[in-house]
Amino acid sequence: MLVVATSSLKGGVGKTTVALGLAGAAQVHGVRTLVVDLDPQANATVALDAGPTTASVADVLDEPTRAVLRRAITPSGWGEEVDVLVGAEETERHNRPDPGAAQLGRLARALGRLADLDDPDDVAEEPDGAATATRPATPYRLVIIDCPPSLGQLTRGALAAADRALLVTDPTMFAVSGVQRAFDAVQAERERGNPGLQPLGVLVNRVRPRNSEHAFRIAELRELFGPLVFSSVLPDRSAVQQAQGACLPIQRWDTPGAREVSAVFTTLLGRVLRTGRPRAAASGAGRSGALSVATER
Repeated sequence: MLVVATSSLKGGVGKTTVALGLAGAAQVHGVRTLVVDLDPQANATVALDAGPTTASVADVLDEPTRAVLRRAITPSGWGEEVDVLVGAEETERHNRPDPGAAQLGRLARALGRLADLDDPDDVAEEPDGAATATRPATPYRLVIIDCPPSLGQLTRGALAAADRALLVTDPTMFAVSGVQRAFDAVQAERERGNPGLQPLGVLVNRVRPRNSEHAFRIAELRELFGPLVFSSVLPDRSAVQQAQGACLPIQRWDTPGAREVSAVFTTLLGRVLRTGRPRAAASGAGRSGALSVATER
């Protein structure tokens, strides 16, 4: 199981769009996927047309047991291969600005219990904050965590649970500072207790090909962060909003713009899945510091 956190510390860049597009690509290619909607806005839950549940991710963070997980996970309306750990506005109560180790470890503990959810919980649960030495086999090959656009307990807990961080930005004047803060957050969680966390890379969203300002900002990102910025970018297409409004994956929206966007997500999925294979990590470039490239460009 590979856990990928889609993150941005700047709102409105299309972070949820990227999580949904990646899940849609996984579905097309038969990769069983769980989307964890950690954003209190719960937009991913709505777009995935999640079925009814008696619990949400907020309850899982209250009590990260198999029993609560079973009540909070439901099939998406997209069909087979994509399930949802549903989000809720109540998740905001877990977004403390300065959480302790016990709070930060709750999502990791929950994901470690995804294996065989039909089994009853063990009588003796691990104490809150206890580390899980190995993650058991699970019914999911890919877990995608949609993080909120802030660096509180929710995002930090997602990074503590993740194997890879997919950083999303848009080509604006604030892109560089936002990406740098996101990289700093990844490095901080590596040092705090998740040394296996690596940045998958930076995906630039909502790009207008003939916009000179966008071209300038993308060049600026690549100059500073080098190969950590994906060569493929997501074009700004109305098909994305149309598909989300219809609660359908972009892969099923049959327009030229949708096919263009879908092709980027197919490439991204391939890169994501390759990170699950053993390989030597290349060194990062620019201002990424001690972080390394988690996949080939």
